[in-house]
Amino acid sequence: MKREEIIRFMKESAYKPLVVDELLEALEVSPEDTHGVLEMLKKMIGDGDLVMTRKKRYALPSHLGLISGTIQGNAKGFAFLIPDENREKGDLYIAPADLAGALDGDRVLVREQPTTVQGKREAEVERILVRKNRFIVGTYDKAKKHGFVIPDNSRISQDIYISSNKAMGAKTGEKVVVEVIRWFSERRSPEGRITEVLGKTGESGVDILSVIRGHNLREEFPDSVRKEALQVPEEADPAEIARRRDLRDLLTITIDGADARDLDDAVTLSRDGKNRRVLGVHIADVSHYVRPGTAIEEEALSRATSVYFPDRVLPMLPEELSNGICSLNAGTDRLAMSCLMTLDDRGNIVEHEIFPSAIHVDERMTYDDVNVLLTGEDPELVSRYERVIPMLQEMNGLAGILRSRRRDRGAIDFEFPEIKVILNEDGSVKELQKRDRGPAEMLIEDFMLAANETVAEHLDRREFPAIYRVHEAPGFDKLENFNNFLAHYELKVTKAGDEVTPREYQQVLAQVKGKPHEYQTSMMMLRSMMHARYTPKNLGHFGLAAEYYCHFTSPIRRYPDLFVHRSLKESFRGALEDSRKEKLLGMAGRAAQLSTDREIEAEEAEREAVDLKVVQFMSGQVGETFEAQISGVIGSGFFVRLDNMAEGLVRVSSLIDQFYQYDDKKMRMVGERTNRVFAIGDTVTVRLVKADTVLRQLDFELEEFVEESLARGRKGRPRK
Repeated sequence: MKREEIIRFMKESAYKPLVVDELLEALEVSPEDTHGVLEMLKKMIGDGDLVMTRKKRYALPSHLGLISGTIQGNAKGFAFLIPDENREKGDLYIAPADLAGALDGDRVLVREQPTTVQGKREAEVERILVRKNRFIVGTYDKAKKHGFVIPDNSRISQDIYISSNKAMGAKTGEKVVVEVIRWFSERRSPEGRITEVLGKTGESGVDILSVIRGHNLREEFPDSVRKEALQVPEEADPAEIARRRDLRDLLTITIDGADARDLDDAVTLSRDGKNRRVLGVHIADVSHYVRPGTAIEEEALSRATSVYFPDRVLPMLPEELSNGICSLNAGTDRLAMSCLMTLDDRGNIVEHEIFPSAIHVDERMTYDDVNVLLTGEDPELVSRYERVIPMLQEMNGLAGILRSRRRDRGAIDFEFPEIKVILNEDGSVKELQKRDRGPAEMLIEDFMLAANETVAEHLDRREFPAIYRVHEAPGFDKLENFNNFLAHYELKVTKAGDEVTPREYQQVLAQVKGKPHEYQTSMMMLRSMMHARYTPKNLGHFGLAAEYYCHFTSPIRRYPDLFVHRSLKESFRGALEDSRKEKLLGMAGRAAQLSTDREIEAEEAEREAVDLKVVQFMSGQVGETFEAQISGVIGSGFFVRLDNMAEGLVRVSSLIDQFYQYDDKKMRMVGERTNRVFAIGDTVTVRLVKADTVLRQLDFELEEFVEESLARGRKGRPRK
C-alpha cells in the first residue's frame, strides 16, 4: 500500500473520516501488511499529509479546512505560507501573533481566515509539523550573565537567548551554530545552546562555512561512504568495455568551464550512411559504479545535488567518483550512457538510440577557448585544435538549427548574464566578472536539451518509471502581477484560450530585446513563473514548450539523472512486471520530492554565498560613484544594478528633494511636487554609502543628493 493510494482514496467525494480499523478495512489491508500501513499512516501524519481528529479519525487537512505548506519569514515578524497545493491561488499572510512559534522554513498546517491583508489571504498556524531550524547560524553577542545569537537569516526575526553555561566560550562577534532547545512564545525568546564556534566574523572561510551550516549542508562524507569510495577502480574494466558498444574511435570532446573537475558530458558529431547528422551525447555511466543499497547510494540520495560555492564544491559523490572514474577526463577510456540522435536538415530527430557504451575523450576543451575558435582567430589555438575545428563549426551550425526549432515552437530563452566571483588565494574577492553566454555555452545547452527531451520521450512512451523535470504554467495571481508591470511599457501577456502559453511570453521578450528594461522584464517574467520541480508524472515543461523533459545529462551532480539512467537500463531488459513497476514509481516519487527540496536549498545557499562575496568586494568601494540601472521598485525605495551585477537599495528616505509615493501597479516612485519618476530600467548615478556584510546588503544614494544629505546629517526631509 502506497501513500499516493491512501491519499487518492481519501480524496474521493464519498470519503468521511474513519477510525483506524474502519480505514484498514476500507483499504482492504491484509493482516501481514497491517503493521507497514500503520507505520505509513503515522509518518503521513508527521509529514502533514494526514490529520488525526480529536475523535481519532483519519482525515486529509482539506477535510478540516486546513492547508499545509512552508513558512517564509520576514524580518518585521510577520510571515507567509507557501502552500503545498493550489499555489496558483497565491501565498497566505500570517500575522506575528498567529505564527504560534513557527519560524522561516518550518512546515505547518494553517487555517485560512475570512480576512485579507493587502489583497493576500490571511491564515493562522494550527500546528507545526516539521521544525527546519533546530540548528541556526548567527553572531554571538555576550552580556554579563548570558548572551544572544542574532540569526544570519534575516527571516528569523527572534534572537536566541543563551545562558552563560551553554555559550561554549564564544566571544562577542564570533559566528556560531546554536541548537534551539526551547521555542519561543509570545512572551519568551527562543533559548538555545551553542554547539560550534565557527570563528571571528570576517575571517577567511568563516563566511562560506556559515552559509554551509545555515543550510544544514554536509562537507564530509561518512566513513562508510569513504570506505566504499576507496574500493572503486581508477580505470574502466576492460571486460565491461568488451560488453558494450565501442565508440572509442569517434572524435569525442568535452566542453566545460576552465575550473570544472566533474565532467559528466561529452559530445560527438558524425554522418551516417545517408549523410545525415548523428549527434552523440555521451554521459558518464554513474549507475555502473553507484549501486542501490550501498552507502554511496544512500548518501547520494540524501544530498541529491552538488552545491557550488565561490571557494569550494560540496559534491553529491565522493571525489574518487566525481573527479575520478566517473569524470570523462581527456585521454581516458570511460563507461558512458550514449544517446545518438539522427537529424534531418531541418533539425528534426528522425531516429535515436540509447545504450551503454565505451568512449574515449580526445580533447578537454573550455568554453572560453571554443568561443574564441568559433568567433575569432587565435593562431595558437587554431593550431592546437586543428583536427577538432571542422566538427566544432558543424556543431555550432547544428546548435543554431536546434535553437531555432525550440524558438519556433514557443520556448522561452532568457538572456541572463551571471556573476562569476574571482577569489585571491586568501579567499578575499579579487574581482567580479559579468559573464554572458557565448556560442560554446549555448551549443552545449542546445545539445543537452535535445538529449534530455529524447530520453524523456523514450521512457514515457515505453511507460517506464522516471523522474521528470516539469515546469507548470504560471498561476493567475503571478500572471496578473506581471501584466501590471508590463502595462508601464504598454505590453501585456494575453491568454490563448483558457491559459497562457510560452509563445506569449516569448513574444514579450522579443519586444523588449535591446531596450533598457530588457533585463528587468526578463527578471519579472522569471518571477511570474512557477519553480521547476521533479516528479514521476510527465507534466511537460512550460518554459521549454516541451511535451517531454527530464534530466539525463548530469548524474555526477544530480540524483534524478542517476535514477533516469537506471530506468533506461531497466527498459533495455524488456517489459516490467507490475510489482517492479510499482516499486520503482514509489522510489521515483520519494526521490523526486527530496531532490526538489534539496535543489531549492542548494540554490538559496549558492545565492547567499555569492551575495556575501559581492558585498565583501563592494565594501572596499564605499564612497565611490557608479552609473546604475533601476532593477526593481518597492515601497521603501528602489534597487539599482551596477555593470558588475552588484545590486543594492536606494532608500526613499534618501530622496530629499521632495516626497515620493510608491505606485505599486506601475512599480515606480513618483514625486508629489514635480511628478519626477523613478522606474525600472531608468539609468541613475549613485554613490555607495554602506556595505553590510552581516545582512548582505548594499545601500546607495543618488549622487545629486549625497552632499546635501551629508550636510543635513541625513536627517533632513522636505516638508509638505
